[in-house]
Amino acid sequence: MIKAIIVDDEAPARSELRYLLDETQQVEVVAEATNVREAIECLKDKGGDVMFLDISMPGANGLQLAEALNRLKYPPAIVFVTAYAEHATKAFDVNAVDYLLKPVETDRLLQAISKVKHYVACFAKGTQAERIPVEKSGKKLLVATDKIHYIMAKDDYSYLHTEADRYLSTVSLAQLESKLEPHGFFRVHRRYLVNLACVEEVTPVSGGTLLLTLSGEEENIPVSRRRVAALKKALGL
Repeated sequence: MIKAIIVDDEAPARSELRYLLDETQQVEVVAEATNVREAIECLKDKGGDVMFLDISMPGANGLQLAEALNRLKYPPAIVFVTAYAEHATKAFDVNAVDYLLKPVETDRLLQAISKVKHYVACFAKGTQAERIPVEKSGKKLLVATDKIHYIMAKDDYSYLHTEADRYLSTVSLAQLESKLEPHGFFRVHRRYLVNLACVEEVTPVSGGTLLLTLSGEEENIPVSRRRVAALKKALGL
C-alpha cells in the first residue's frame, strides 16, 4: 500500500479525495493537512510516499511546498490536485509526478497512482543504495540506479546513460533488466532498458510504435511494437 498525505484547505475536497483513494485499495491515507505548515508536520510525524497537494491555499501555496520538498534527500512524490489548469507548467517545474484537475476522475487518479508506484520504486529509501558496477576511462566505478536514464545494448556490452555521462558495463542487458526491473526500469526494445521515472513524452510513430523523450536526453528511445501495450500500462496511459 502506498502511504499518502492529502493537503487541501477545503474539507469537502479532502473527504472526496480520501474516498476515491480508499476505493482504489492501493493507497492508505495516513494524514490530512489544511496548509503547508501542517503538511510539513504530517510528513515528519507520519511519513508518506506521496502528497496529494492543492495549489491555492492560505499562506504559502502548494508550489512553494513542492519546491521545498525537492531539497529533501528522499522527497515524497507530488501529485497536484487543483481546479486550475494554468499551473500545470509550473507544477512540472517542481518535479510533480502528475497534475489532476478537480473534480478528480477515477481513471485519471489510477494513472497518477501508477506513476507514483514507479516513482517509489526508483526513489524509495530501500533502493537508493542499489548501484551498478561500470567502467570509465580505465576506472571501475559504481553508478546509483536512480541516476541512470536508460541503458543501451551494443555488441556484447551495455552502455548506461546518466544526465552527465555514459558508462560501459560488461553485464548483459538481460541481466540488467532482471536486476533493475524492481527499481522502475522497463525493457522497451531489444536494445533499450528505460528508467520510467525519466520518461517525459510519448510520441506515436508510423507502424504502431512509439518514441520516448527522456528528461535531460537528446536521443529519442524507440519502443518495439510488441512492447507498446505493456509500456502504456506501466505508464498508466
